[in-house]
Amino acid sequence: MAELVLTDIDKVYDNGFHAVKDLSIDVADGEFLVLVGPSGCGKTTALRMIAGLEDITDGTLTIGGKVMNDVAPRERNIAMVFQSYALYPHMTVAENIGFGLALRHEPKAEVTEKVNRAAQLLDLVPFLKRRPRQLSGGQRQRVAMGRAIIRDAELFLMDEPLSNLDAKLRVQMRAEIASLQRQLGITTVYVTHDQVEAMTMGHRVAVMRLGELLQIAPPQELYDRPDNVFVAGFIGTPPMTLFHAGLTVDGDDIRLKVGPQELPVSREVLDSRPSLRDKAGQEVIVGMRAEDVYVSDREGLSPLSISVVLSEALGPSVHLTFGLEGTPVDESRLGSGLDKGDEAEVTRLGHGKEIQGVAVFPPRLKFTTGDVVTVYVDSTRLHFFDVETGLALR
Repeated sequence: MAELVLTDIDKVYDNGFHAVKDLSIDVADGEFLVLVGPSGCGKTTALRMIAGLEDITDGTLTIGGKVMNDVAPRERNIAMVFQSYALYPHMTVAENIGFGLALRHEPKAEVTEKVNRAAQLLDLVPFLKRRPRQLSGGQRQRVAMGRAIIRDAELFLMDEPLSNLDAKLRVQMRAEIASLQRQLGITTVYVTHDQVEAMTMGHRVAVMRLGELLQIAPPQELYDRPDNVFVAGFIGTPPMTLFHAGLTVDGDDIRLKVGPQELPVSREVLDSRPSLRDKAGQEVIVGMRAEDVYVSDREGLSPLSISVVLSEALGPSVHLTFGLEGTPVDESRLGSGLDKGDEAEVTRLGHGKEIQGVAVFPPRLKFTTGDVVTVYVDSTRLHFFDVETGLALR
């Protein structure tokens, strides 16, 4: 086990493409860190630099206090689990798990003991004599993990290990991986594009976009306090509804103008977000979580008229896709959320175009496509962002 520290890491390829930009992360000894982001954000490149499979253009990488920039992969005492499992088809499960130790010419009895220990930990004992083609996808993934565990490595690196599994098996395996990591206490860096995996597995989650680290925090903090519009829209299922609104403040009367409607806002909103007061009379970006919209009124909620686009009964809940007249935010055109001039640009889609969002309601509620209904919003749970930079207003 070891602490992993990335300091001002850059990766620039020969063609000039800047894949990773000024990446600084401290991963504590025994921590499970998840790197998450859309395709091309630089997360796998960052993992490969940690593994030594990619050269570092600039910056410093240390594992256990030792600088590793120029250390060969085989000398870094790391174990890597790949998306493709990378199992040898002609070898048995036991031979696959113990292959790395056999290459190092460790005593056969010691290898057998370590293989059996890993197999017990991963529930693979009944399959030790089978070959990979005789295993399910989940069992193959366990074999790949067993090969990593057996090495007594200081650091686990996992590159989208669950992406080849079906949905049900992914749920099972992500619980198993998280439990195993906590049991072994080995520092782990896990790469995924699936934010559900990120939210359910890691001690902390690092969100990347276009080679930059946008925010790193525990999962619930990322959800509750996103630093910028991109993180707000990326983290959460269903995703946050984002739209432009004009903010007006007249004493204790605070309102958001959304298209032709005005949404009353609790005084508590300004009291808890001092920087929002400076935006009075201006336009802001508003974020609304699906669970903060209700079908029935109660004290402190604000009414909002929406049109029903699609109602999906999912058993324990109803997901309602709705339309709302106003100006949506195209967060894909927003910069990193760091103030960098023309990179931090919000594209306005034009007044009168429809905002589309999702609300989650209790089961067995019935909605008809095209109906206009009144819902009620908890304004104290709204998120606010600067139009120019995309940064959170707090």
